[in-house]
Amino acid sequence: MTTTLEKTNLDEFERLLEESFSKTYSVADIVEGTIVKKDSDGYLVSVRGAKTEAFLPNKELSSAETEGDLQIGEEREFYVLKEENDDDGMLLSLKRLAFAQAWAQLNDAKIQGDTILAKVVSVVKGGVLVDVADLKGFIPSSQLRTGTPFDGLVNTKIEVKVLEADPKKNKLILSQRLAVAEQRDQVVDNILSTLEEGMVVKGEVVRIADFGAFIDINGIDGLLPISEISWQRIKHPSDVISLGETIEVKIIKIDNELKRISLSLKRMGEDPWQQIEGQFEEGQIITGTVNKVTGFGAFINIFPGVEALLPVSEMSSENVNPFNEFKVGDSVEVLIKKFTPQEHRIALSIKDINKDAE
Repeated sequence: MTTTLEKTNLDEFERLLEESFSKTYSVADIVEGTIVKKDSDGYLVSVRGAKTEAFLPNKELSSAETEGDLQIGEEREFYVLKEENDDDGMLLSLKRLAFAQAWAQLNDAKIQGDTILAKVVSVVKGGVLVDVADLKGFIPSSQLRTGTPFDGLVNTKIEVKVLEADPKKNKLILSQRLAVAEQRDQVVDNILSTLEEGMVVKGEVVRIADFGAFIDINGIDGLLPISEISWQRIKHPSDVISLGETIEVKIIKIDNELKRISLSLKRMGEDPWQQIEGQFEEGQIITGTVNKVTGFGAFINIFPGVEALLPVSEMSSENVNPFNEFKVGDSVEVLIKKFTPQEHRIALSIKDINKDAE
């Protein structure tokens, strides 16, 4: 016969035993569980230490899984989305677990300085949005290799470095420029050893600035100055070339000490100054087009890629304002006063035409 004291001790033992297997889990905890049942809305999961079975809704599956991918009896780690209480079991998530793991990996990548892969999903104001392990990240324009976002980047995968990874603020800032700079340092010597001045190479336009463009030559960037883009006067490099375009250029200088390459696009064609030798002579009257007007004169295009100067003193026997006399695009008849194509110089006059007419 069990005495009252023995029964009390037995009840206390059972209570302590139950508590030893029970555990209180909080939101954001990572727990281990076993899939025990599948229903239309999700999965029932047995979590060690929980008083009741937990529930994993279908909408909380990670992008790597779909309904039916999980198997009965499979053991997994889960993220606690909602705590267990007297009325309901825990609510679990695999999606949040994947996010938490991704944030942890990105933070490690930031600390270690690792390079990771990101897919560009859209161009937005000030940069581009990318997808990294189901997380949305942002690359500011200043951290893009191109310096300017463009539609050709969308759906491409690029290597980046992590500048900031803050899961609490859901803030992920990345840099393509730093990843490219690191790669350049690793390969620049090997690539430079394969190049020679005068060589014609293919490259991709990766950045355009007012002063020129940067062309990717086998992994390192060469500078194509605006003065080497065309024999004709252009306002901006984008008038001739576009971001992402592949072009052929000539290597005109290699600086092994500074590890820089200078390129030319215009020298891929024949020098127009050589072409005009023998076609013009001093004293000849020709028709040209005004390319630019300045306070000291006007630049006249007399042959594709060849500009000649019409000084303000040669416009008229009277004092005139060049801006009142000409505008860009005007067709004008001029006399060749000095012709030295070897020096890339041609001086023009209108005043002498009028003088001869008198």
